[in-house]
Amino acid sequence: MAYVTQMQLIERFLAKGAAAAMTLEQFIKAMIDEWNNSKELELMLTGQRYYEGEPDILKRIRKVIGEGGELEEVKNLANNKLVHNFVRKLVNQKVGYLLSLPFSIQTNNKDYLEELNKFFDKAFMRSFQNLGKEAINKGKAWLHVYYNEDGELSFKQIPSEEIIPLWKDAAHTELDAVIRIYQLDGFNGTEKTTITKVEYWDRNGVKRYILIEGELVPDVEAGEESSHFMGVVNGEEQGYNWEKVPFVCFKYNHEEIPLIKFVKSLVDDYDKHKSDNSNNLEDLPNGIYVLKNYDGQDLGEFRRNLSLYRAVKVTDEGGVDTLTVDADIEAYKHHLETTRKDIFEFGGGVDTQTERFGTERSGVALKFLYADLDMDANMIESEFQASLEQLRWFIDQHIYNTTGKDYSEENVDFIFNRDIIINENDVIMNAKNSVGVISKETILSNHPWVTNVQDELERIEKEEKEQFNSYFNAFGSVTGGNDGEE
Repeated sequence: MAYVTQMQLIERFLAKGAAAAMTLEQFIKAMIDEWNNSKELELMLTGQRYYEGEPDILKRIRKVIGEGGELEEVKNLANNKLVHNFVRKLVNQKVGYLLSLPFSIQTNNKDYLEELNKFFDKAFMRSFQNLGKEAINKGKAWLHVYYNEDGELSFKQIPSEEIIPLWKDAAHTELDAVIRIYQLDGFNGTEKTTITKVEYWDRNGVKRYILIEGELVPDVEAGEESSHFMGVVNGEEQGYNWEKVPFVCFKYNHEEIPLIKFVKSLVDDYDKHKSDNSNNLEDLPNGIYVLKNYDGQDLGEFRRNLSLYRAVKVTDEGGVDTLTVDADIEAYKHHLETTRKDIFEFGGGVDTQTERFGTERSGVALKFLYADLDMDANMIESEFQASLEQLRWFIDQHIYNTTGKDYSEENVDFIFNRDIIINENDVIMNAKNSVGVISKETILSNHPWVTNVQDELERIEKEEKEQFNSYFNAFGSVTGGNDGEE
């Protein structure tokens, strides 16, 4: 079966609705409604919520079985809500491991490398980490390509929940169009209000709307319709469009599934059992009371008297006994330990609290500890390298349009430098033993002290030239002296 693109669906929809005056605006509104009710958007918001320390445990209400067997809320029992932010730890761990160090750019064309370094500077490297966090939390992150007020090619991250992509292919590698929906604070007269803005980007430009009472109306203030960017030719300003939609998607994985989907149930279970245990520790000191001939009205009065006066009044032959409930501590500890292990296993992380982390320092042991994290990092690296190639297309077009230089056929490798705990002595020894077997560039790229391979190669070349000149001058002076004596 042939894949039908979302753009083709739009065209078919519009064609079928032509007789009924179906418009593009109506279709965009239908897409927005579908997006707002989608599981994908829900997962994005959940992932971000858990990352920010707002898990479901915070919504928990303490309930007991009431009359008729129905659960009812109680407020006289402990209701501790303990948050264990495994999601934040896992996300930050992946980002720190794969993206904390700047990636290296390798190409044989030095002029082109110099041009690329202008765009992939320190500021971009910082924002690159935020793209990683966004992608892991929400399944994918979005980078918008635009020209700033100074006419400079720039990149801006757009929150993933604001973007509705219309893909050209089933693999989600090329865009037909993008719908962006976002909110801005504004004023209706003197009253502060929230304005919902909608943008429709395709290869022909951008259409802008405001969503008012469920209907899209042209955004006259921002400009109803425009080109992707403006340029000046012969002193006159003209609108231009990219050949591609100016948005680049950075995926956490090929399926665009966020981390939260893999660990949410485990994190919720861990939070629940830790909170339950805290509740039990708070409630159990009161014990379970067995009353005989209590001289009072109800159990509420009994608990109040016991709390205030540490005493209760009973009739003749009455009394109060207590029952002790023994908790299965070992079963509780085993469950928590197993759940914690599962969180890091299925979340693709390293549990730094495990005893093995501090004792196993050999290269083989560390590789084993980092196996799950490394596997997840491989997946992220593959997706992000493909996205950087897509971003490079816009950079190449910009360079060609402004300088006339065409670098589109140049080979470029984006090398990610992982921040792993290593046995430096082993790595350095392996690098030393690799001299003459593999290239100097490959050796340097794996050396723990080298952060920029090209800079290091230039330093080595400079030092070798200086050494050669020094030896040559010394040898030449000696030879010259001997010739003079003869």
